[in-house]
Amino acid sequence: MTNLRITSVFRRSYQPYLYLLPSVIFLILFTYWPVVYSLGLSLFRQSVISPVPVFAGFGNYRDAFQADIFWTVVKNTLVFVVGTIPVTMVIALMMAVLLNENLGWLRNVYRVALFYPTMIPMAAAAMLGVWLFNPGIGLINYYLARLGVPARQWLYSMDWALPAIMITAIWKNFGYFMIIFLAGLQSISNELYESADMEGAGFFQKLWFITLPLLGPTSMFVVVVGIITSFQVFDLVYVMTQGGPADRTNVMVYYIYQYAFRFWNIGRAAALTVLFLVALIGFIVILVRSMERKVHYEV
Repeated sequence: MTNLRITSVFRRSYQPYLYLLPSVIFLILFTYWPVVYSLGLSLFRQSVISPVPVFAGFGNYRDAFQADIFWTVVKNTLVFVVGTIPVTMVIALMMAVLLNENLGWLRNVYRVALFYPTMIPMAAAAMLGVWLFNPGIGLINYYLARLGVPARQWLYSMDWALPAIMITAIWKNFGYFMIIFLAGLQSISNELYESADMEGAGFFQKLWFITLPLLGPTSMFVVVVGIITSFQVFDLVYVMTQGGPADRTNVMVYYIYQYAFRFWNIGRAAALTVLFLVALIGFIVILVRSMERKVHYEV
């Protein structure tokens, strides 16, 4: 009897951890271990020229900071992040607010139409972007010409290549954020809007004083996901511009890819990976701490 009681207590205490064990093992093998391994590689010089790892301490980090192109890549990455996230969120929120209205059977049609770009593979969306921004046969220049605007060499221009990639990213991602905002909107009680209507509040007053405050947790989640997605942009750059022209569209992940799989400088690539991870985590922590004080949770 005592043995059965001990076995029962053991099961209640440790059985949940046994269920979590496969996920923990997967997380350690494919998330934490690669980070630790990259940190170790970043302390050695290893490339095609010197395949045998040579301890260099923080030499790879010093070389990265001293390279002019590194700061160009950092600037491009920040411009991409700051330029895409707010615009994507605004468009997604506007579409979610509109779809949250009673549109009958049209609401489901619009949901599918607006969410469809999210389901397209990123490489396919990049190829579509290459066609749209083609200077000769692209639809963008075609309609600009009809409006009397001069055609632009979008993906070949040092000024317009990065904005073209940003426009493609916004089109690709806003549907996903729209669905998240729509779920957040549907969790807000209709009684609040009915009370506001009784007080004579208009659409924008309800949006500003009810919808936006109560969407705080949702907005914070969208911002975090948006930052991670924007920092990790690679497919669009790889397919549309290859980082050109003159590294004007070279971003951090593509820069790491170049050092790892084109220049075969493993040590520098590992150092850049560590710097990228630290910057990403720091960016998210600072932003979340600054936002969480303004987030309102519905009771």
